[in-house]
Parts: sequence; structure tokens; C-alpha cells
Amino acid sequence: MPLTIGLISATKIEGGIVNLKESKSGYFYTGKLGKNNIVHVFSGIGKTNASHAATLLIEKFSPSFIINFGIGGAYPSSGLKTGDIAIATKEIYGDEGLLLKDGFHTADVIGIPFLKKGRKKYFNEFPLDKKLAGKAIKCFRLTPDPLPLTSKIKSGAFVTVSAATGTNKRAEELEKRFNAICENMEGAAVAHVCAMYGIPMLEIRGISNIVENRDKKKWDIKTAAENCRRALVEFLSNAII
Repeated sequence: MPLTIGLISATKIEGGIVNLKESKSGYFYTGKLGKNNIVHVFSGIGKTNASHAATLLIEKFSPSFIINFGIGGAYPSSGLKTGDIAIATKEIYGDEGLLLKDGFHTADVIGIPFLKKGRKKYFNEFPLDKKLAGKAIKCFRLTPDPLPLTSKIKSGAFVTVSAATGTNKRAEELEKRFNAICENMEGAAVAHVCAMYGIPMLEIRGISNIVENRDKKKWDIKTAAENCRRALVEFLSNAII
């Protein structure tokens, strides 16, 4: 039975993966890849745009699962470099919580969860779908040439922030606090909405830069976006048939 797969990327430079037709609203792009139906939305950057896009996508199309994809920054000790692929095992709100004299504390210190489903309480962390992540990793590693031979694929925790990190000090703090490999500005918001609706989620990002003292001369957004698209198409074409 054909699946309906929802795709969310923040900007158009990160999208454009398949031949999809723009809807009359200009917001959704729809089409088919193999036997499956694809619905893609460009959310815009940031948590509010991402959560809005995810909500509309779920309400209107009821996807079997959602893939959030695009570019991200790798934390210094992750072992990732520009052009590599990162797959999220969980998404973490990196700057929601409480700031006290002794520093930052996550939202569980406040005691009010962002989401409660049954007995499960969600504070800063939202686990992503293990089966989808496992299929993606297996697909990329077994396929002969989905990516340039120099590219690495690694899974781990992602951190979503409102204020993108532009200093070595903050990068080290976030990496250590959350034991994370990648930073972005949308993923946790999409994961939050998916958890609300009970929709499985996968997140794939191409590494555009190392999270350090901000220097855009070292960035390669084009390669990161292209490698991420290639990885995503490989997954959509082979891993879920």
C-alpha cells in the first residue's frame, strides 16, 4: 500500500529533491516517488515556522511519517566535517529552560513539561523513530555510491536553538551539556509536533560548517545541501519500498 511521506526543509536551497508540483496555495509541493506519495513544505527558519509547517502538513495530509532535512552545524568533537551526513537519534531544545546564578538548567527544573502523553512527559528531549533512523543508516552504508567517498555518516543527538551558536565557548558548552553532534534551528519543534500527533519522524542533515567562532568563509552550504538531498532521495528510493 502506498505511503504518504511528509518532507520539511527550512529553505529552498535545502529542498528541490524530486519533481514535485506546487499546490495552488504555493505552500505545499506534491508528487510521487516510486509508489509513494510525497508532500514537501518549505517551513522557513526557526522553531515557530517549523512547528506551523509540521502542523499544517499533518492536519492536511496525514503522512505516515515525516522527514525533516537540510543543513546543520557539527559540534567540534563530533568527528564530522563539512559535507558529511548526520542522522538524529533525538532532538533537544537547547535554550529552553531556566537561567539561574549557577548557570543554565533544562526545563525539567521548572517542573512543567512541554508535552504530556499518557505517563510520558517531554521536557527538552524528543526521541526520534529508531526504525526509520536505522533504515536510513543501513541504506546509506549498503548502497554503492549514494554520497562522495569522502563523506561520513553518523547518528547522534541534535540540538535545536533559537540563537545560532557563533563562539567556541558556547559550542563546547552545548556539546558537553547534551552530548550532541549537530546543531540546527528547527528540528526539535518538528519533533515536538510529531510527538503530539504520534507521527514517526526522521531527521537528516548535511554538515555545512563546524560550530565554532563564526566564520562563513569556512562554510559550504551548497555541498551540505546537495549531499543531504542525495542521501534523502537514496532513502526514499530504496529503504521504504
